[in-house]
Amino acid sequence: MASDETRPDGAQSEQGLGSKAPAFIKRRRALHLSWQVGVFVIGLAVVAGGIVMLPLPGPGWVVIFGGMAIWATEFVWAQLVLRWTKRKVTEAAQRALDPKVRRRNITLTAIGLVIVGVLAGIYLWKFGVVMPWKIKDQ
Repeated sequence: MASDETRPDGAQSEQGLGSKAPAFIKRRRALHLSWQVGVFVIGLAVVAGGIVMLPLPGPGWVVIFGGMAIWATEFVWAQLVLRWTKRKVTEAAQRALDPKVRRRNITLTAIGLVIVGVLAGIYLWKFGVVMPWKIKDQ
């Protein structure tokens, strides 16, 4: 059974969870603890950078999940969060490919564009094109 497979009772397999640190690091408790602290700090910096990129230009969510992947090399909770996220993204992708859902989304988008176009037309008809600044002729 692969590490991402579901057991017959519906639970996720626990195989493959845990530290991915090299064996010589795992054998020495102090070295392993410092390894974990380093992984946590690097992952935290990457996640913080992703959070900063959410309102700013940049691939915020991709960077956040990259930081989670760094944490997942050492921490079981991060591995479980990434598995859950992967499962939910796969389910959402499958739902998005459903022809009924695609037809509904296209219809709603078209209706939304028509409404925005009508509102923009009404605004332009009522107020015309007015620049938000005044440019004086020289």
